[in-house]
Amino acid sequence: MLIQDLSKQDSFNLLSRVGFGKLACAKDAQPYIVPISFIVEGHNIYAFATIGQKIEWMRINPLVCLEADEIVTAQKWQSVIVLGRYHEIPDTVAGDSERQMVHQLLARKANWWEPGYARTVLGGHDRPLKPVYFRISIESITGRAAVD
Repeated sequence: MLIQDLSKQDSFNLLSRVGFGKLACAKDAQPYIVPISFIVEGHNIYAFATIGQKIEWMRINPLVCLEADEIVTAQKWQSVIVLGRYHEIPDTVAGDSERQMVHQLLARKANWWEPGYARTVLGGHDRPLKPVYFRISIESITGRAAVD
């Protein structure tokens, strides 16, 4: 097996192709990582979630990391790491056009609302399902590939 760098373009291509990864955030030096669906447009990653730990933490510390991969076998895979910054798109009149744009981008994918809009019961109570749209501005992107 040989591991090599992916070009920046190949890294963006992988992100666009898979549209699913793991989003990491941190608060008080404690990391937290969750699965997330997303779409790439330009140098931004767009997604949505409902209010919960990741949104609360990203509001406090907007520095995030996203990992996405495509695994064929243990010896043949590609992986991309994005370092970026969380930007919440406000649920206001001023944010309406961007929220609609993000909704339309995400709706291009089948089951785009999963896992972000799945019913969640925490502590015996349903979590509110009000969507929070956001973008991650990509500050750096790197990729690796393993080949036989």
